[in-house]
Amino acid sequence: MAHLSTDVRAALRFFAFYLGNGTLDVELLDGIDYRAHLLEYGSDLEMIFAIYANVLEVDEHGDTLNDGDAQYRVAQWIRQCCDPGYRAEPPFEAWETELHGP
Repeated sequence: MAHLSTDVRAALRFFAFYLGNGTLDVELLDGIDYRAHLLEYGSDLEMIFAIYANVLEVDEHGDTLNDGDAQYRVAQWIRQCCDPGYRAEPPFEAWETELHGP
C-alpha cells in the first residue's frame, strides 16, 4: 500500500496548522477571524480541505509543487464566505470544489 510522500504530509500538516492558528494567508485574510465560522459550519471545513487537496499538485517524486497556490485558493474561498463583497479571481472552477469519496 502506498502512502503520501513526506513532502505532502508536511504540506498538509502545515496547512492545518496555519488554518487552525488563524494565520492562513494573513494578507488576504487580514482582520477576518474565520476560525469560529469554520467550527460553526462543518461543511465549510470539509470544502476547505477539498479545495486544498484538489488544487495541490505533486510531482512524480511526491514533492509538492504549488502548496502556496493551494493555500491561497483556500484563503480566497474563506474570504468569499466571510466577506460578501469579495469575489475570488479567477472564480472557482468545479474541479476545485469537487468533493470526492462516499
